[in-house]
Amino acid sequence: MTGNDSGGGGQPPDGLLLIDKPRGITSHDAIDDVRRAIGTRKVGHAGTLDPMATGLLLVGVGRATRLLRFLSDLPKTYEGTARLGEETDTLDADGEIVRTRPVAVSSSDIEGAFAAKLGRSRQRPPAYSAVKVAGRPLYKAARAGEQVEAQPRSIRVDAFELLGLRGADATFRVTCAGGTYVRVLLAEVGEQLGCGAHLVSLRRTGIGAFRVDDARPPSDPGPPLAMEDALAHLPSCRVSAEEAIAVSHGRILGPAGIAGPYAVVSPEGRLLGIYRDDGAKARPEVVLAPAS
Repeated sequence: MTGNDSGGGGQPPDGLLLIDKPRGITSHDAIDDVRRAIGTRKVGHAGTLDPMATGLLLVGVGRATRLLRFLSDLPKTYEGTARLGEETDTLDADGEIVRTRPVAVSSSDIEGAFAAKLGRSRQRPPAYSAVKVAGRPLYKAARAGEQVEAQPRSIRVDAFELLGLRGADATFRVTCAGGTYVRVLLAEVGEQLGCGAHLVSLRRTGIGAFRVDDARPPSDPGPPLAMEDALAHLPSCRVSAEEAIAVSHGRILGPAGIAGPYAVVSPEGRLLGIYRDDGAKARPEVVLAPAS
């Protein structure tokens, strides 16, 4: 389904694009390619991928850029390969090898280390990452030889599966909450196994119900999904025609009795905005003005 047409001027419709990012470019580079392909600057994405990683990016176009924050917490699934016995300064194949150790582990050893990562824990973002400390990205400090650390953050690993072991290369599939650094997970697994490890390849195959099999290259993104489809994971509340007018002006509504943010849709099923109950009231978090 395509998004609602945003009207004159040849502008692309508002909605969500599923993009398959290639290796060797940043997520920002991929967004620039999308902008050139569809002829608009109003494009954003949810969930950055490192340059060495490939796979699914969720890209909002037009008014849908305002909805991307409601996609950032969706669970993400990755498949990749870790090389045991070698550690790098970036924790992945883009870095320099800083330590090697002998590898004497079995598949069951790796599966046990993976199982130990399941559930909630705390993770410190890696030195070579875009996380900012005092307004400065960590990777800039690392490149300058400075030792700066970000505060640990809460992460969740829902599934961690060994797909195969060939020599020192272990292929895996992991499903985790947004904000989890997979290369840190694998470095920690390598440390637990006593041999070290770094990430050789990584592909994001899913975000929530969205799959990379349905994605397209940045240079040929195709038509976007409708904004209603982009937020299908959220509960929804259909309002009357009179309430729809109130929503379009960002007014307070009566509570819907729904926990967390929810989509408010018109009698015809058109997405009007995102609301959240606050006691005896429902307050708008995003109001989507009608397309011009």
